[in-house]
Amino acid sequence: MRNKMKQAIQLLFFSCLIGVGAGIITTFFGKILLGVGDFRSEYFTYLIPFLPLAGVLIVFIYQKWGREVHAGMGLVFKAGQGENVQISPVLIPLIISTTWLSHLFGASVGREGVAVQLGASLSHWLQKHGFTHLPKDMITKIGMAAGFAGLFQTPLTASFFAIEVLVVGQYSWTSLPYCLVAAFTASTTSHLLGLEKFSYAIATTSFHFTDSFKWLLIAVCFGVVGNLFAWFLAQAKSISTRWLPNPYIKIAIMGVGLTVLLFLFHQGRYTGLGTNLIDASLAGEQVFAYDWLLKLLLTCLCLTAGFQGGEVTPLFAVGASSGAVLAGLLGLPTELVAALGYCAVFGTATNTLLAPLFISYEVFGANILPYAIPVLAIAYLINRKQTIYGVQVR
Repeated sequence: MRNKMKQAIQLLFFSCLIGVGAGIITTFFGKILLGVGDFRSEYFTYLIPFLPLAGVLIVFIYQKWGREVHAGMGLVFKAGQGENVQISPVLIPLIISTTWLSHLFGASVGREGVAVQLGASLSHWLQKHGFTHLPKDMITKIGMAAGFAGLFQTPLTASFFAIEVLVVGQYSWTSLPYCLVAAFTASTTSHLLGLEKFSYAIATTSFHFTDSFKWLLIAVCFGVVGNLFAWFLAQAKSISTRWLPNPYIKIAIMGVGLTVLLFLFHQGRYTGLGTNLIDASLAGEQVFAYDWLLKLLLTCLCLTAGFQGGEVTPLFAVGASSGAVLAGLLGLPTELVAALGYCAVFGTATNTLLAPLFISYEVFGANILPYAIPVLAIAYLINRKQTIYGVQVR
């Protein structure tokens, strides 16, 4: 009993330390990333031609200094699933710098992969310096939650994401209290340091029973869109590895093609995180019927090529823009359907249910919950096989 109490206290202390550390690092990363995005938007036509060269530099950086951490999220998942894997702290500067490079020159990638990886890497480093007896799978989940929460300032989402994403349908409840401590600490730290949180209050909307079929159709569509993202990403990675096994050649050739596509399609509309699409979708501004599909395809191709970042923020953009299109077709409130797409496509592509439910609350407020609960549940049931995380146990 005494040993369990001692370990619980040590885990709480560990969680607080990781929360502060992750909050500081994600603030540093996130603020510079926003500046990089603004700079790219202003000088897009000058920067996009250098995307292939940036890709070659990214491969060189990992080949030179990051061979042991090249698996990235794969390493994090294996450690969280209990395998005897050590995540080197070298991952932190590598993933941060290569993600900045990817965004600077116009790649369509996200940022959550960076947050989760740096949180996990930080937790493994701290474990080696004073906490060697703590279980590695648990400290990995704590780090994942801290990194996610520090960047997005959604601590409930981050905590539940960490305990449910590793194995589909299984929840690591024993890790949850420590994940929550780490996540709230990281979120508070990044907030105090001035990192902005994205939030959008959804107005109350009355439900009409006659619209039930429309809401069911929307849930199914979101499930299919998330499924399509995960499926296409897996297929693209498999085919490109078979056809272009050399990482330098792969990123150079695909980089040239992506440069042309990203320039031709509205000159940069689909570069970066996709927050422009999210903002337009929620505000009821012009969203093209093909926005979600092009963002999906270009993001998958950029990640396949080897550009660094993540999938989640582009998934938010794909979900929100597809929701805006569906709302227009079905005569439903645009901001509500876009917000539901933001959450549901994320959940379907990652095989998570509680995390998207909590993000609907933390980003859009309690008014969305009566719609979010059934829509997210139905969308989740659509996909039980496809996932953006290749080493997720399912």
